[in-house]
Amino acid sequence: MVSPGYEGPYLLGIDYGTESCRTAIFDLRGNSMGFAATPYETKFPRPGQAEQSPDDWWEALKASVYRVLDQTGIPARHIAAICADATTMTVVALDKEGNALRNAIMWMDVRATEQAARGDVFDHWAKLYNGGGTMPVTAEWYPFKAAWLKDNEPEIYRAAYRLVDAPDWITYKLTGRWTANLNTAAIRAYYNRDHGGWPVEFYEAVGCGDVFEKLPEDVLPLGQPVEGLSVKAATDLGLTPGIPVIQGGGDAWHGQIGLGAVEPGSLAIITGSSQVMSGQSSNPIYGQGFMGGYTDAVVEGQYTVEGSSVSSGSVLKWFKDNFARDVVNATERIGLNAYEVMDKSCANIPPGSDGLIVNEYFQGNRTPYTDSKARGLVWGLSLSHTAEHFYHAIMEGVAYGTAHNLKAMTDGGFKPEKLVYCGGATKSRVWMQMYADVTGIPATLTEVGDAVVLGSCMLAAVGVNLYPTLADAARNMVHESDVIEPDMNRHEEYKFFVQQYMDAWPQMAELTHKTVDHIS
Repeated sequence: MVSPGYEGPYLLGIDYGTESCRTAIFDLRGNSMGFAATPYETKFPRPGQAEQSPDDWWEALKASVYRVLDQTGIPARHIAAICADATTMTVVALDKEGNALRNAIMWMDVRATEQAARGDVFDHWAKLYNGGGTMPVTAEWYPFKAAWLKDNEPEIYRAAYRLVDAPDWITYKLTGRWTANLNTAAIRAYYNRDHGGWPVEFYEAVGCGDVFEKLPEDVLPLGQPVEGLSVKAATDLGLTPGIPVIQGGGDAWHGQIGLGAVEPGSLAIITGSSQVMSGQSSNPIYGQGFMGGYTDAVVEGQYTVEGSSVSSGSVLKWFKDNFARDVVNATERIGLNAYEVMDKSCANIPPGSDGLIVNEYFQGNRTPYTDSKARGLVWGLSLSHTAEHFYHAIMEGVAYGTAHNLKAMTDGGFKPEKLVYCGGATKSRVWMQMYADVTGIPATLTEVGDAVVLGSCMLAAVGVNLYPTLADAARNMVHESDVIEPDMNRHEEYKFFVQQYMDAWPQMAELTHKTVDHIS
């Protein structure tokens, strides 16, 4: 609650996730004053494709900002700064006025496999980020989607004044200034300051060497002031013109910041529809099975390493929506949460789900294989298995994937001392205990469950010099709430199933690829 007579300063954070636009207001101690979320629709035109409307995004932002201001009672004039994040690899084609020329091509969209294949056969320093050049490139990343648009919708491509990642769309909408953020330019578009910036020859080989005409010239690091809030945006949002807007970036890396993982030693695990594991290194580090080290992507002078799962919470939601309608309907009638009920129903199932193993590659694999044609596996089913086993095995599968990514990182020389979690999975004590048991490393939770929007507010605070560095902001705004210790007996039991999980995909990859090619 706002203290009587206290006038701030307050920070406004904006988070464009996969399912909704979330806004929150925080004070300088990391206390949440209020929070609002407004959903929007994702369209799936064909298998492997996903799109959203930028017009829907803006309407959702308006609704969320008005709601959080009304909820908190904080006058707009007490907002000291604004920072926004959005999903990455979400490519938006815009005219000179910033109007969308088509739906945005979403991060999870893997239609650009042909364009990615061109990048695979071209030898270039850009691919250092792909496991030091040992891993295939992924169709999710920016240049391949840009090339797909040029190949398949040339009229849209020609008409586009800007072809930007979603975080750069929201920066323009708030300020009227076109910028590219260094965070997603490095992490999803191969920008590398150590090698001179944009890998022009690589883009040419992929088929979109002229896209730099459509990219903003200014590439700004996270936390740098952009402009004041424009009159038009302020009018739409019910805010005061001129509020400083601070450069933001990708949602997962704002989550990393909001978890306080801004110095070497900690690994942030941001759970949600997908899952990102991200941490900092003092030195450039590359290795098979993980991405990075991305130069200056989160903290200038450091390198960011990443492992991630394309599908995690989305697989659990798929199960709930398609195979647990009876539970959903029953819980809705009495005001309970379906996930909590299903958690309790499977709490006594032993490690390994009585031999049922689920591989979570339902929408492809980002790491450790980088395979857009990967698909989920379910194996070990017997007539004794129940729906509860399946639900339990999905949670285990996501945790197995986390352990697999963690192994790739440690094998490459990145050895975090601490795992800090945020996002949807943290609402489930059963799942968090499973993460700890599978990895054998304590699961640290923080007071603010939505670390992504907190990270936006931390960047806003640094951008207007309320804290000198992100590390200072983290010490003052991020507070641990719980540490879930692993059951080491269960950890020993899980080692067998983790190994089974890791061994399964290489044996099924060829068959899966043939099936995906056949139905495409």
